[in-house]
Amino acid sequence: MAESEVKRMSMIIRVLRRHYPEAKCSLNFKTPFQLLVSTILSAQCTDDRVNRVTPALFKKFPGPKEMAGADLKEIERLIQSTGFFRSKARSILEASCSIVEKHGGEVPGDLDSLIKLRGVGRKTANVVLGTVFSVPGLVVDTHVGRISRRMGFTRSHDPEKVEQELMRIVSRKDWVEYSHLLIAHGREVCTARRAYCEDCPIRNYCPKVGVLNS
Repeated sequence: MAESEVKRMSMIIRVLRRHYPEAKCSLNFKTPFQLLVSTILSAQCTDDRVNRVTPALFKKFPGPKEMAGADLKEIERLIQSTGFFRSKARSILEASCSIVEKHGGEVPGDLDSLIKLRGVGRKTANVVLGTVFSVPGLVVDTHVGRISRRMGFTRSHDPEKVEQELMRIVSRKDWVEYSHLLIAHGREVCTARRAYCEDCPIRNYCPKVGVLNS
């Protein structure tokens, strides 16, 4: 990766940091387990919807031991509005059982162990690692992938390939923050429906690649 791209990325992060000083994980949680469950629920669902669903879920099943002993149909009922609820409920139940049986009831703090849990891919694992364990991880959700392509840092639509490409040009210390910044930017300015380039704080650093179809 050219040194110029590393410098351009550094400038973009600096500008976005000033523009979105409060950028952080928008899921509500009290424990690593609750963040894990919330992130599983966030697939194909807004964080706002997840935050409306989880209070009742965590009131009844606050930790992995309680969730592991839950009835699958009850979990499905509580999370139904998040979409794909049957698959998500099965993932939450089986992941909870694995945490209890294999990890002493504690969410593991390493990538390899996390991605072995049902329903947990690299995106979910990196959210948990970066947010509660302070382990640098670069989360590639739809916002991060879309905006990184528009900025010309990747052409790939494969999240894992995008992650690997970004890790080469984003400073390790900025991995977690980069994801939060792009998610905030993707919600406010560089949306999926339209890129509001005229209002964009990083327009001078962005080649606007495929802004209509990225």
